[in-house]
Amino acid sequence: MFALVALLVTGDAALDLREGASLWHVSGEALVIALALVGLGALVQRIRADRLRLQTEVVRLRGSEETWRTNSNRWEAQATAAVRAFGDAVDSEFERWNLTPSEREVALLILKGMSMKDIATGRGTSERTVRQQATTVYTKAGLDGRAELASYFLDALSLPPPLVPAGASAPSEAAAGRSPSSSG
Repeated sequence: MFALVALLVTGDAALDLREGASLWHVSGEALVIALALVGLGALVQRIRADRLRLQTEVVRLRGSEETWRTNSNRWEAQATAAVRAFGDAVDSEFERWNLTPSEREVALLILKGMSMKDIATGRGTSERTVRQQATTVYTKAGLDGRAELASYFLDALSLPPPLVPAGASAPSEAAAGRSPSSSG
């Protein structure tokens, strides 16, 4: 817009000079041209500064993205290893209980929270067969049912203790909802 104003006023000033306009009139138009060019220069300088700022921000964001990706990959590897270790531990207990492959599958699906009906549908067996296999799992493990099976494996899982700000006292185990014998 500044360039257009400068161009149009320059054309008008040239016509005015040919027609013999006063020096004051042409000087006024020259001032408008100068102001338009100053505005154009300031705008160009602002665009360059914004471009540089945006380029710097892109570089910063790419670094943040790389940090995020590195942390995400690290977390994924840790979580995968933990899940694999947990799965191995569960499988070792299934072996210790002498579960058949079908009983192992049913026990694992129960641990995943699936209903007897869903397990039967997924395995292509009757719900009665799944219930019988589940009962056999509970008997071999010395457990009373689904809740005890889940509890057997999940009670040992715990979140890390909450962070305690400097100067504050740590909550007691009773306040944290744990008995001293259940830690570990």
